[in-house]
Order: sequence, then structure tokens, then C-alpha cells
Amino acid sequence: MRTLVVSGTGTGVGKTVVTAALAARARERGESVAVVKVAQTGVGPGEPGDLDEVRRLSGVGDLHELARFAEPLAPATAARRAGSDGVSPAEVAARVRDLEDRDLVLVEGAGGLLVRLDAEGGTVADVAAELGAPVLLVVRAGLGTLSATALAAEALRARGLACAGVVIGAWPAEPDLAARCNLEDLPAYAGVPVTGRLPGGAGALGRRAFLAMATEAISELEVRT
Repeated sequence: MRTLVVSGTGTGVGKTVVTAALAARARERGESVAVVKVAQTGVGPGEPGDLDEVRRLSGVGDLHELARFAEPLAPATAARRAGSDGVSPAEVAARVRDLEDRDLVLVEGAGGLLVRLDAEGGTVADVAAELGAPVLLVVRAGLGTLSATALAAEALRARGLACAGVVIGAWPAEPDLAARCNLEDLPAYAGVPVTGRLPGGAGALGRRAFLAMATEAISELEVRT
């Protein structure tokens, strides 16, 4: 079993679309793929969430959501307000290990790399440490990305974790100067190359078009994982 944790510099950077792209590519190769979402917030019971998006885009149906809270807050905060302790990194790791017969398990975080998941302060980075798994950092293009990426990459190094690469989750059709400079500067800040750029609006594509996009946009990352 290969395991990859998909995290990033914050919420709304495109982690779910990147996860779907990786799942779609692996499924196309004939691999058995499972996707684990550590926590979903801002979505009520019975409402479609991130894993429904993964299913729609990739066709992968082996999906596991470990916690859900209706309020659109950080997972530990939403859990506390719902009367829950949240889900711990050890609990996430145990569920992932239950999927050991899959070829690839993608673990999608919630929010940024250091967002707290439970009352004890466990983070998405701690999930990766429990699993000994590399982390893919998904970032947005524009101002602020360099500092946020550098901080996330440093947090990984401090835990002895590998960074599988950096993917820009919603590359604009007409990138401004800051976005264009991200391509030049992000490798130095993160210590790893930019291994993919998914175009903005990729999540609105149909499944066949999405697979074609994923094949082109993250081919280098596919080799690395």
C-alpha cells in the first residue's frame, strides 16, 4: 500500500480537486484506490461533501469520511461546539491501516497542514507522522503563498516528513505577476519542485475531460508517487 497525505496551506486551495485528480489517474492505471477524508466541516448530515466531489470526478467509490461537523469552522473548533473530541491522528492512522490491501490510499486533510483535528491538538501533520507518509502541499497562486508554503514545508521537515511536492490547486487562466513568480520561487521556499498546476474551474469538468486534464497537469507528480 502506498499512502499519500494531501494537505496544503489553508482552506479553499483545491485539495479535493487534487485528490480527485490523483485518484482518477491511479484508477485509470487499474490500481485499487481508497480516499480518506479526515474531517469535513461546513456540511450538514446528508449534504454532499468533498468525497462526493471525488466520486463524481474520479469514479472512485472507496471513500471514507471520518468526521463531519455542520459549522464551517476549523475541525477541532467545530467538534468542540458539537460536543465531540474530534478525530485524533492515531484514529485516522488506524482507519488508513485497515485499507492496507489497496494499492493507493489518499488521505485528504481539512484546512491547512497544522489545523487541529481534536481536543488534544493533533494536526494533519501528525496524521502523516503517524503513518510515516509523504505529504503533498496544495497551494493557491498569488501573494502570501511563498511564506505560507515555506512555513508548511518547515513544519514537515521538523517532523522528519517528506514533502512529495507542491501543486497549485487553481491556476488562473490569466496569471498575474505574483502567480507567475510563484512558479520560479516556490521550489526554493518549499525545498521541492512544483509538481503540478490544475487550472481554475477544473472541478466543473466532466469525468473524461477531468481525467485528460489530470494526466497532463500532474504527470510529474504521478512519477514521484
